[in-house]
Amino acid sequence: MEESSEICQSLMNRVYYAARDGMAISLYDILSERGDHLDQLLNQTVIEDDGQHCTPLIVAARYGHSRVVKMLVDKFKPDLEQEGTVKFDAYVIQGASALWCAAGAGHLNVVKTLVKAGANVNHPTRTNSTPLRAACFDGRLDIVQYLTEHHADIHIANKYNNTCLMIAAYKGHLEVVSYLLDIGANPNDKALCGATALHFAAECGHFRIVSELLRYDAKMTKNVSGMTPLIAAAERTRTEVVEYLVERNEVSKAEKIEAYELLGASYANDKDNYCVSKAFKYLYEAMKLRYSDPENIMHKPVCAPISAYENWRESVTLEQLLNIENNHNAIHMESLAIRERILGTDNPEVPHPIIFRGAVFADNARFDRCIDLWLHALKLRQLNNISVVRDLLRFAQVFSQMIHVGIDLQFTQVINVLEASVIELKRNKDQIGNLDSKDDFEQIIEEMESNITTALYILTILMKLIKLNEKGSEEEKVSRAHRLVHNLCALGVSLRDGQTLLHLAVNADTPVDDFHTNNVCKFPCAATAKFLIQCGADVNAMDINRNTPLHVIVSYQKPISDFLTLHSIIIDLTEAGAHMDTVNIEGKTPYDAATTGVAEIILRKQTKLSLKCMAAKAVKTYNLSYCGSVPRSLESFIELHGPGLNQGTDVWKVSC
Repeated sequence: MEESSEICQSLMNRVYYAARDGMAISLYDILSERGDHLDQLLNQTVIEDDGQHCTPLIVAARYGHSRVVKMLVDKFKPDLEQEGTVKFDAYVIQGASALWCAAGAGHLNVVKTLVKAGANVNHPTRTNSTPLRAACFDGRLDIVQYLTEHHADIHIANKYNNTCLMIAAYKGHLEVVSYLLDIGANPNDKALCGATALHFAAECGHFRIVSELLRYDAKMTKNVSGMTPLIAAAERTRTEVVEYLVERNEVSKAEKIEAYELLGASYANDKDNYCVSKAFKYLYEAMKLRYSDPENIMHKPVCAPISAYENWRESVTLEQLLNIENNHNAIHMESLAIRERILGTDNPEVPHPIIFRGAVFADNARFDRCIDLWLHALKLRQLNNISVVRDLLRFAQVFSQMIHVGIDLQFTQVINVLEASVIELKRNKDQIGNLDSKDDFEQIIEEMESNITTALYILTILMKLIKLNEKGSEEEKVSRAHRLVHNLCALGVSLRDGQTLLHLAVNADTPVDDFHTNNVCKFPCAATAKFLIQCGADVNAMDINRNTPLHVIVSYQKPISDFLTLHSIIIDLTEAGAHMDTVNIEGKTPYDAATTGVAEIILRKQTKLSLKCMAAKAVKTYNLSYCGSVPRSLESFIELHGPGLNQGTDVWKVSC
């Protein structure tokens, strides 16, 4: 049976790779001789090293081997609707049929063969992308025409309610857009984000597509962020589109002013299209329009100054604006204030230029200004429940750089980022506890793991800062840090392998980001571990291998050169109640797991077994039944003292 299975797997691989490489004759010979395994060979998927997971038909269609596809469908009748996982550039497509792959890769002859054989022209992927949408994405008008002529539905949208017309407009495929509009595509359909095809074309700067959509009565509506296509174009510095749209009759003078102001403000802080001269040009054009009618001057609204923008107040007259023409920093701050006024604090596009401007300050060693701007961007993102995983790591990097080169770092700034880390980890935990079908579980877990390690970096940086300013550390600020870390420990978050923050703090193998952070954050760190313990970290928490933090630290390989760290952590753990007789999955206590004589000596001096511990160890050693016979809290305690989880306790939630 095992031999037969191996033969089948070997055959499947031969069939699959013959199909993938376009070897039609070899494939035909193999299949003709294996009628007994034909169904399995044709319809079983094979996993490639790059993660593609396809049948022979799907992979042949993906790479455009028309002779292979025709031979398979004519001679062997494989399942045309079988689904696989394929890669297109950086995209991983799950639930793709052979027809979807052929359409997405631009193989018209293969598309024709499959459609003629009866393939479902509307077979969607897991994200509800159809073969027609795949062809629209790639701009293949010939395939789009063929599919629609064979009953492909142009109105099927993907899971974000993004239509074929929208993706063609976004990608800039004018001929496909014109064709879809001509056969009845609705230019005013809205995606879940409220955007229409006109929004997508405008923000990408596809002027001719914008014009074509308007010719088919596309409306200038707002998306969920309150942005019209005109505002979307201005925010992305799409000058040609802005200049075209502001001349349309439906655009008011006020909207024209706002578009010019936003266009100029965006040029002043755009990472890819930065141009201070264009920034001033459009800010000036907007101001001239405000004063163009002396009888009806359109004054700027007065907004409260924002400290991150140096409490800058916007220019309200032409004279004030002219006074800052050659002051680039003034134009930068003016522009950031304008963007936030026009777009609003709840717009997800607002933080990007703030971060860019902060990075420029950091590159010029103006770390104080950088941090002010980044903290403001962080606040805006968290206000709108936008992931800040990269923002938090960015702070750890710049804080580390500042400490490493000896630049003063404000205690309050680090505390504020630590607080943001706690907020973000709570959000991650809540997401995991309230998943729905649209959530990407793997992405949420990856984000949480990254945020856990970044929180550890921030805490370690805080410990370095306290040490550097021992005499100047304010008690109130240190107390705030204690409260935050207590809340962090109370969340009970851990990596997938069960490692808590305390495990990571005492583990020499804890990964450290190598962009400045590794100059400051080194593990094990006695100060970080001590602070976590003081704030309530569970010293008996177990990872998936039942290792406690004490199991981890006793394997530290620098017992002589870093004796103080080893000694300090072991003492702090044991004095906080870490059990010396807790066993890991291999049945080893921390003493058994010690890899150096130094760790053994330190442990031996700390050995203090209570009568309760000895009794629990006896119960586990002699495999005595205790589940249901002792209080639940005692069951958890007993589990700590022997291998095996046969009593049904969730051991990594145990607390003694």
